[in-house]
Amino acid sequence: MLFHRQQTGIDYLIVGLGNPGTQYENTRHNAGFAALDAAAQAWGVRVARARFSALTGAGVLGESKVLLMKPQTFMNDSGAAVGAAAAFYKLAPEQVIVIFDDVSLAPGRLRVRRSGSAGGHNGIKSIIAAIGQDFPRVKIGVGEKPHPEYDLADWVLGRPSEADRKAIAARMDDVRGAVEMIVCGRLDAAMSKYNG
Repeated sequence: MLFHRQQTGIDYLIVGLGNPGTQYENTRHNAGFAALDAAAQAWGVRVARARFSALTGAGVLGESKVLLMKPQTFMNDSGAAVGAAAAFYKLAPEQVIVIFDDVSLAPGRLRVRRSGSAGGHNGIKSIIAAIGQDFPRVKIGVGEKPHPEYDLADWVLGRPSEADRKAIAARMDDVRGAVEMIVCGRLDAAMSKYNG
């Protein structure tokens, strides 16, 4: 007799990166958390279920079932949560979309990429170690550190100025739009629309 494995049915894992805890709220490094929260609210998904060392919430985007995720491992171990969920749902890297902060982009600039290196981002480095580098990503510019000697950790764990915060917040709908396009199989269109 044949037993068919129950379809767990997640088509995409959508991950926002950040650090858990109130002391990290609204820091540059938590731009991914903020963007995921804004998208979840717009999609009517509650990201509150503790699974895979993360807070998760399931929903439907277009024809696709999605799992939204905020790893609770701290940034540098994000791959533990992402890898566990990807393995459980048997997802290819192409089905994992990661939203995160980028210090090489001006505040509020977006960049959509099909794949790539970590570019010095420890959260991305951890995810690449877990699932490889062929996952689509949406980078949110948080601005460069003010001078070369400035400690990068202090910079990303700091809070942006009011003007920078507004520039970042103003793009949250566009981050959501980019993710929606990727889920609908329109990654190239998302790159041409949002990488300007």
